[in-house]
Amino acid sequence: MKLLIAIVCLLLAAGALIYGDAERIAYAQKTVAATATEVTSAVRARAASSLRAVDIPRKNGGEFAVHAKINNFRAPMVVDTGATSVVLTYETAKAIGLPLEFLEYNVDLETASGRTRAARLTLDRIAVGTVVERSVPALVVPRGQAKSNLLGLSFLDRLESWEVRADRMTIRGYP
Repeated sequence: MKLLIAIVCLLLAAGALIYGDAERIAYAQKTVAATATEVTSAVRARAASSLRAVDIPRKNGGEFAVHAKINNFRAPMVVDTGATSVVLTYETAKAIGLPLEFLEYNVDLETASGRTRAARLTLDRIAVGTVVERSVPALVVPRGQAKSNLLGLSFLDRLESWEVRADRMTIRGYP
């Protein structure tokens, strides 16, 4: 659409030059300059947005799995749009170096394996490719209570958008 506007402005400028009208020439120059700036800004914004977008292919089991960097520790995670929070296994939390001895398991949690209790904490940073979120609320479940880490809504809701099309999920962070 912006390209079409730019072309129309250029045609107006060309018409003004043909007829030699000084006012129209000045108006056309201003319009072309403003449109060029607008188009350049739109192209830059789209490029910046695509830098903060990550495509995640669907795995054979139907899930969208990623390797996220949690506080600079690489951990496998399953994207779970039905999970209210990011959920870490005890084993992952220990490997990251989280202070497990200070956690209080006082949050009731329903998992695929059944009911359990979890502990609240805040992760300094979660990065999935170029999409990075800081101070992300999360839960840690006791040892053996979960098979995988979940990338839930406490991460996904912070994003500009996330969508699923066919066998691909795209997450987009804010610029």
